[in-house]
Amino acid sequence: MTKEQKIEFVIKTLKELYPTIPVPLDHKDPYTLLIAVLMSAQSTDVRVNQITPLLFEKADNPYDMVKLTVEEIREIIKPVGLSPMKSKGIHGLSKILIEKHNGEVPQNFEDLEELPAVGHKTAGVVLSQAFGIPAFPVDTHILRLMYRWNLSNGKSVAQTEKDAKRLFPMELWNDLHLQIIWYGREYSPARGWNLDKDIITKTIGRKSVIDDYYKAKKS
Repeated sequence: MTKEQKIEFVIKTLKELYPTIPVPLDHKDPYTLLIAVLMSAQSTDVRVNQITPLLFEKADNPYDMVKLTVEEIREIIKPVGLSPMKSKGIHGLSKILIEKHNGEVPQNFEDLEELPAVGHKTAGVVLSQAFGIPAFPVDTHILRLMYRWNLSNGKSVAQTEKDAKRLFPMELWNDLHLQIIWYGREYSPARGWNLDKDIITKTIGRKSVIDDYYKAKKS
């Protein structure tokens, strides 16, 4: 298979498996998505979706959020982990949104990445999912799968993002990054991986990854 055929195969398979793509984090607008994505760092989407309703009941916009203290926010979001950093970030970015952006979430990487506790990946998720602006945020699933599929060397998130943007058509980025995440969770997980179910890796996977899989199975 040529590289072009591999790319076509990936796109076609993901489209067939996920014709409609659920967004993993519950939210109702760009602000609640931003907060949910920030909270999801080193936590699971399921856990975040359990906690955000409790927070958003008290404050689902920056104006109400700044009325809460950092400690009050921390108390609510404690179950998602890293709560000291996240609560400061949520309070701090809400203040900046009011002071600099009329309470609105900005629609560009530069302004988003200036907000406390908002990194490149978080900014990318917000731009793609809240505003439909093409971005390819790379999480652990995408990093793992791009390596398994021999489409990136897996050395860094930045390199994987660069490779994904180079290989896939821009108009598909927003769908593809979500489709790859769902595929990684359901068919190509880090643990408990069954290659027979993982049609994409089985068909186009990196030879060394497939060899290692069978070696580990034998031992």
